[in-house]
Amino acid sequence: MNVPVCRHCRAPLRLLLADLGSAPPSNAYLRAEDLDAPELWYPLRVLVCEQCWLVQTQDSARREELFRPDYAYFSSVSKTWLKHAEDFVDMAVARFGLGADHLVIELGANDGYLLQYVQRRGIPCLGIEPTAAAAAIARSKGLEIIEAFFGQRLAETLVANGQRSDLIIANNVLAHVPDINDFVRGIALLLHPQGVASCEFPHLLRLLAETQFDTLYHEHFSYLSLSVVERIFAANGLAVFAVEELPTHGGSLRVFAQRIDSGSQPRSREVDALLGRERAAGLETTAAYRGFQARAERIRHDLLRFLLAAHEQGKQVVGYGAAAKGNTLLNFAGVRPDLLPYVVDRNPAKQGRFLPGSRIPIVAEDRLAETQPDYVLLLPWNLRAELMGQLAYVRSWGGQWVIAIPHLEVFAY
Repeated sequence: MNVPVCRHCRAPLRLLLADLGSAPPSNAYLRAEDLDAPELWYPLRVLVCEQCWLVQTQDSARREELFRPDYAYFSSVSKTWLKHAEDFVDMAVARFGLGADHLVIELGANDGYLLQYVQRRGIPCLGIEPTAAAAAIARSKGLEIIEAFFGQRLAETLVANGQRSDLIIANNVLAHVPDINDFVRGIALLLHPQGVASCEFPHLLRLLAETQFDTLYHEHFSYLSLSVVERIFAANGLAVFAVEELPTHGGSLRVFAQRIDSGSQPRSREVDALLGRERAAGLETTAAYRGFQARAERIRHDLLRFLLAAHEQGKQVVGYGAAAKGNTLLNFAGVRPDLLPYVVDRNPAKQGRFLPGSRIPIVAEDRLAETQPDYVLLLPWNLRAELMGQLAYVRSWGGQWVIAIPHLEVFAY
């Protein structure tokens, strides 16, 4: 068997973080006619580079197979995420003095969830989005969208057309690119000499501390710390100058960067403070990654014990949120419709389909009131506060909520 190599530094990968067996792509939702056909499953192994410390999935699926034209993740479904995007635009406009003579480019613009707020301020903007379904929705909002994967080649084309960006935004995109060097080189090339790039991604430190193994799936090629991002950025022409810790996605970082050759933003103290915390946590030692597999297996067993006990007691457990992280959890645990008969999702593009792998049907929210389940398993646990408010009526029939990660919790408040 060939030893895989790091997608950043090309060193051999031998340190295992987690082996979750195999699974289909987490966003490859099935139609009814697909149920009679086989599904394509890929190994889901996550490895750690002991040279540059980039945590990454073992290559098994091409990006075109993961981010298909009908890719059904739409950012605007979450009110929390919309508010997050609007707040970011307000902050960025004020902090960097953006106006009608500047250009904002978002990489992974999805359905226009963020650029719509840039557009409303009269600031020229451009979105780059490779999935046709999301790009179509963004265009329906009057946004200009290039339907393509971003990298150095596309950046060169845009620069040749005179489109250098004053602010490049990449929210939850950096982890989704197979060639992270090409992606970052493209950002450095596309930036105006005094421009700024803002990238958000789940923080590896939180992933490890809270055993967030359900965020491991094929579409996430990389799992990032600030120290690794700074190293990759520096190798490709960018310098990190600021960082913010965010509550999104179970704990994320927002990193601000500029061109190494021309940027003038001062480096904030928070950058070195967080780098120090990461060093103290041992993120560049093998010890930080030991035991993760065993903790993930314990979470799997706790969930299965709960579902089996509820089933034996004649109680119904259903799911809420057909999220990619939920598919990782359910497929790793081997949960099927006998233990979880349906999952509710507000996204109309997912309703009437089936979860990949588990083949659990996805239904509209009115099914909850019809069946009045005893328990609702919140699969996107990172949206716990939003979902509990949205589903407050579940308490009217004595229903309770359940979260599996970072540990099994049943609650009624």
